[in-house]
Amino acid sequence: MTMEEKEMLNSDTLDQSNALNADENAAGTTHLNEPVTEVSEIEKLQADLAEQKDKYLRLMAEFDNFRRRTAKENQELRLTASKDVIISLLDVLDDCDRAEKQLQSADDIAKQKEGVLLVFNKLRSNLQGKGVKAMESIHTDFDVEKHEAITEIPAPTDKLKGKVLDEVQKGYYLNDKLIRFAKVVVGK
Repeated sequence: MTMEEKEMLNSDTLDQSNALNADENAAGTTHLNEPVTEVSEIEKLQADLAEQKDKYLRLMAEFDNFRRRTAKENQELRLTASKDVIISLLDVLDDCDRAEKQLQSADDIAKQKEGVLLVFNKLRSNLQGKGVKAMESIHTDFDVEKHEAITEIPAPTDKLKGKVLDEVQKGYYLNDKLIRFAKVVVGK
């Protein structure tokens, strides 16, 4: 091999080595001679951790505020839930006061009876308007889901055995949900 050939071979090897170094540097790889950039990666991870911790703390604070606000709204709702019913019953109470005055001053029993019946009907219609409905129990089968048996008496006919014969206290529904059992007398 001649000297020229050796120089050419060395220059080709040097060019290839420089090309490889340039490719490695472009790809972001490090050499043993280059300083390690672990410090910047640690700082980046710490910044990400701090950001996530901040997001977590804000989310927890927001949830805590939501919980407090909801509890306060529920308490206010419980305190004022019956407001509509009470307001509608105030009209009936006013009618009761007027009827009481009339009972003390009037002598006509028929008019007094008529006035009292008007008050009762107004009360029933107000409650029906709020979703209250009376339960029909007489001559129906006794049902432990709706009735509370006060006593049992002998049934006048065989058809009335196991049926409600009398109602001591009416049962009521509120929007088709049972709110008070009917107290009944059952035939045996």
